[in-house]
This record gives sequence, C-alpha cells and structure tokens, in this order.
Amino acid sequence: MSFDEEWSAARAAAASNAAMRLNQAPAPTPTPGGGGPDLALDQDRIGAVGSEAYKLHTRLQTDGKHAATATTEAAGALTREGFASGAALLKAGTLWETQVKTLVAACANISNGLNYSLSSHAKDEQQLHADFTASAIDKYLT
Repeated sequence: MSFDEEWSAARAAAASNAAMRLNQAPAPTPTPGGGGPDLALDQDRIGAVGSEAYKLHTRLQTDGKHAATATTEAAGALTREGFASGAALLKAGTLWETQVKTLVAACANISNGLNYSLSSHAKDEQQLHADFTASAIDKYLT
C-alpha cells in the first residue's frame, strides 16, 4: 500500500470516528471528589499546605545559603591560581543563589496566598451568615 493510499484510509477512518462522536452526547467528566462540587474549600488541607510552604520557606532561607561562603572562597582561590573553573564556579554559585531566592519567594507567595484565602473565606462566610440572618428577620417583620 502506498503512502497516499494509507493517508486517505487514515483520513477516512478519522472522519468516520468524528461523525460517530457527533451523534452522541459527550460523556460527563468525572470530578475529583466523585460528583461533589467543583470547588470546595477544605480549611484543614489548605492550612496544612500553607504551613508546609512556610516551613519550606524558612528552611530554604537558611539551608539554601549554607554553601555560599565556601563556594565564593573556592571560586576565588581557583581564579587566583589561574584556573578557568573559578569563574564557572562563581557563576554556578550566583545562579544557585538566584534560584534559591526565586523558590523562597514562591513559597512565601503560596503561604501568604493560602492564608489570605482562608481569612477571606472566613470573612465571606460571616458576611453571608449575617446577610441571611438579616433577610430572615426582614421576612418576619414585613
């Protein structure tokens, strides 16, 4: 079978499959919670993720920098002795510091964002409760 024959057979099969799919409703996509709401706020889980992000943030600030001094000293020593690897080591150390700072900032954003979400959600819940309570009172007063 030539390439053109195989190509036209593949196109015909694809067109046939597309026609069959058009004659039926799409299958519902399963939700992660097994049919529950699309978005649910589980304060315990969000709090745990925020807590872990904060712990990682704290550890990265200290552990991510522990080799900075030794790396800089080694790069300087190599450079003074005329080794080209001194500049490369210094560049690698600088890149490492940049990446650690990026990770620290990302962890802070995650932790702070989740804390804000929990706080904001709690305030929204209180406001909704107050609004519904007030509307129930208004119903009985009119």
